[in-house]
Amino acid sequence: MKNKKKIYALLVASCCTVLCYFLWLSLRSVEIVGVHDDGNFSDILVKNFPVTDRGKIDWWLKNKDMLKRQYDIPKPASYGNYTVSIWLFGEGYKEEGKYDRLCFDDINPPINCIEKDRVFIISYSKNRGVIFTVDDGEYRMENDGKIIKLKGE
Repeated sequence: MKNKKKIYALLVASCCTVLCYFLWLSLRSVEIVGVHDDGNFSDILVKNFPVTDRGKIDWWLKNKDMLKRQYDIPKPASYGNYTVSIWLFGEGYKEEGKYDRLCFDDINPPINCIEKDRVFIISYSKNRGVIFTVDDGEYRMENDGKIIKLKGE
């Protein structure tokens, strides 16, 4: 009986710890470290980005006007399409040396690259509208603002 109480107390403590950790993760503010663009393609480098699909989409919807004002992104092509990729900044800018790093032409080498750790993509095309791409799928914003998860297209 005593062992069951100890196991139960340990289980409750573990659950509380995990819950507090996820609450802490969700309450951290996103820090924009850098913005780079190349035509209608833009890259935003961030720290403390939300971990959930809903959190990522909500962050974009809440901050898209500020991003347009401060960084002039997205920058649609003449035909309207654009893509914004959000990358975790990780340990900062690095030299190109390692395989498959993302390097930016608007920063002088050698320290102008990051590890490729993309967490979110926002894209627009006339055919598909606004699409949010996350690790486990895609979401589309309908004309009425409703966001739906897309099945494999």
